[in-house]
Amino acid sequence: MLYTVDALLDDDFEGVLERIAALGYTGVETYGLHGRAATDVNRMLQRTGLRVVSSHAPFPHGPDAARILDEYAELGAPNLAWSMEAEEFDDLDAIERGLERVNGGVEAAADYGMTVAYHNHHAEFRNVIDGRTAYELLLARLHPQARVELDLYWAAVGGATPADVVRSIGPRLRYVHVKDGPALTYGQDTLVPIGQGTVDVLGALREPSTLEWHIVELERLDVDPFDALDESYRYLTAHGVTEGSR
Repeated sequence: MLYTVDALLDDDFEGVLERIAALGYTGVETYGLHGRAATDVNRMLQRTGLRVVSSHAPFPHGPDAARILDEYAELGAPNLAWSMEAEEFDDLDAIERGLERVNGGVEAAADYGMTVAYHNHHAEFRNVIDGRTAYELLLARLHPQARVELDLYWAAVGGATPADVVRSIGPRLRYVHVKDGPALTYGQDTLVPIGQGTVDVLGALREPSTLEWHIVELERLDVDPFDALDESYRYLTAHGVTEGSR
């Protein structure tokens, strides 16, 4: 997930991609284009041999929908992933209002041959409404063509067991954000290379699922991000849960 190296992309976008490819990663998920044209980033990806597997971008619903879809179609992104806000999980009415732009985005993206995935944070699991987590209520109301991008770490911060969540989602689960750390506080934890924290990453990734991509995201690091990405790649591939190019 390019947010891991977000601070470096302004100066040398293609150089960062080259270093990621050299580590063995075969694809990236973008987070903004840092002032580059989508077609230029597409060419950079082709030159480095990386696939764009998904892009974090707002749900394409409302007045900006066509602009968002046109840009990411030019990039070649097959999927857009985004989240609802924490306060939208305070009650069922708020969830249903938020889902109007999620589900509307799914339908708009379909006209472009693209999919939309819902990406969680912690409130979806922390909040319980009438005995069910907000995440359960969300999934039950998602558009049938919506995909799911599960963030293992934020699920753990919200009090869930990541392996249980993987098992519960079903065939719409296609992407997972893999990250590790103390899993204590949303937005404040310092993360660590995969395998060095408290999250049962291996247990979650070994669950039978329809996952297509394991996306490593390590924001708020105290170490060099490329060293952390290298250690994470080695850990995941050495344990046989992920394949790369080396």
